[in-house]
Amino acid sequence: MFMGRYNHTIDPKGRLSIPSKYREILGDEFVVSKGMDGCLFVYADEDWKAFEAKLASLPLVNEEARQFARFFLSGAQYVTVDKQGRILLPQDLRDFAGLEKDVVLAGTGGRIEIWSLEQWNAVNSQVDIGKISKSMADLGLTI
Repeated sequence: MFMGRYNHTIDPKGRLSIPSKYREILGDEFVVSKGMDGCLFVYADEDWKAFEAKLASLPLVNEEARQFARFFLSGAQYVTVDKQGRILLPQDLRDFAGLEKDVVLAGTGGRIEIWSLEQWNAVNSQVDIGKISKSMADLGLTI
């Protein structure tokens, strides 16, 4: 399970250091894809394959299912960790998430999210956890 939040910078060549606690789970090669809310999603290979299987099980005749699968699968790439613990984030993924220099890596359970620091602050400064908690209770999740 991925937990915690780490601030990092992307170097001028587009490389990003991955925290060692995350690398222990991810291994030397893993998947980075477009994510929701303007961030990138990072999956360990095993978790990505499980997600791919779920996408493959969606009905092809459903237009939204096709769009959903297309969004994630066409926006995904395998990356490899170098000897310094960095990955090269593909330019198209950096462009999608607006990643230039300062980024946040946030553990969210089964995946990691990579955000631009500016977008992270904008999205999370408006969170009303009380309202969200009520919505989660409707889904059966209580603390």
